Amino acid sequence: MHDFLLTAEHRAFRVEIRAFLRSQLAPRCEAIERDADWEAVKAVVRALGRAGYLKLMFADLYGGPLTRPGLTPATILSEEAAYLNYAFETTVATALSCAFPLHGFASAAIRGRFLVPLLDGQAVGSICITEPNVGSDSAGMETHIRFDTRSREWVIDGLKRYISNASRADVYVVWGITDPNVSPHKGLTAVAVPAGTSGLSFPRNYDFMGRRGCLVGEVAFDGVRVPEENLLGEVGGGFRIMLGAFNFERVLLGGSGLGVARSAFDIATAHAQHRNVFGQKLGQKQLIWDMIAEMSWRIDAAELLTHRAARMYDEGIEGKSLMREASQAKLVATETAVFCADRVVQILGGDGITRQFGRAEQIYRDARALPIVGGTSEMNKYLIAAREMPSIKLNL
Repeated sequence: MHDFLLTAEHRAFRVEIRAFLRSQLAPRCEAIERDADWEAVKAVVRALGRAGYLKLMFADLYGGPLTRPGLTPATILSEEAAYLNYAFETTVATALSCAFPLHGFASAAIRGRFLVPLLDGQAVGSICITEPNVGSDSAGMETHIRFDTRSREWVIDGLKRYISNASRADVYVVWGITDPNVSPHKGLTAVAVPAGTSGLSFPRNYDFMGRRGCLVGEVAFDGVRVPEENLLGEVGGGFRIMLGAFNFERVLLGGSGLGVARSAFDIATAHAQHRNVFGQKLGQKQLIWDMIAEMSWRIDAAELLTHRAARMYDEGIEGKSLMREASQAKLVATETAVFCADRVVQILGGDGITRQFGRAEQIYRDARALPIVGGTSEMNKYLIAAREMPSIKLNL
């Protein structure tokens, strides 16, 4: 079933980007995992930018050979990068998720200032939504953004947490409440904040059990001021931007989950065909082939759902019309990654939990973040159910 929904051109692109990442990323994976080497991460980001791969989802900016650029090849990029190192892929996916609202909603001047360096690989971006008291419930956002009519500036106050690329990003897309007297869906606004702005600080970075090399932390805004032109879209239009960004991010996370799952699957099948136990190959044991079979069908299901959502996006389907399919892709692919990561460790036994015998233990640690980041599995199930039962108001 591999690549069933892809065109011949996109299959050829997979071969191309796989070779590129094996050349540029694979030699640096150990430094990223062992030392959280940010310079190694940046080196690959720059290489991707020079090659034009960070422009894949923006047809108006892409100048490469693909006749159908879009989210589909960008998702393939996420999958192939996550196959080698999910921490690195998180950095790139976050930068692309930051590029999405800049491309669609920033003025020409702001796009030139922030978007161009992002897509050229010379800068890294970040998106700031989650807060200490706000996860999936963005309606409870406590960050406030007000407009100073005298200075013609946006003033931001608040604290964001679990922010990828915190302290290392060159630009932050920040959501906050501009009108507390209306529903958050109508009072939410997004602005772009460059690194180095006065009042912008990073209280702490988090130490996760996995995704080593991916910097995640807190971003604080204490009277941060940015020019009027840094507004994205319209005042009060932040929720619409967020909905589109979430769909975009969830499809990319479908690619991430696929990459991690395939990496685990390849290790498991290679071991099952090589390891001898009780006079037979391990894969000849029924309990083992049961695990391999379930990993296989789960990966195929995740692939079909992910590429379906990416194709729908590329055909112009967006917003609430894509919410169900993007959520399904994210839900199934990320849960599949966790399942496959768990099974590969079990199949390898002691080797699966020992760093000296390969990447299984790293994959196990990395995968567990996937059903949480970018919207939890529980939230994605809610979004799916809400679309399937439009006459019922579901109780969160």
